[in-house]
Amino acid sequence: MPKSGKVTEAKGRIEEAAGALRDNKQQRTKGKADQSSGKLKQAGEKLSGAADDLKDAIKK
Repeated sequence: MPKSGKVTEAKGRIEEAAGALRDNKQQRTKGKADQSSGKLKQAGEKLSGAADDLKDAIKK
């Protein structure tokens, strides 16, 4: 089962914080990328939901 956008974003926040604690620039960058990916997934999920709502509204 694919991870939701919120889970991916939270994972990114944790990874970025761990990278900051370890002074690991690569880990911080990966964490930021995961956060961005999570936000994009959330936007896609919202868009998909809106499209489904529109389909339902048209059917009525």
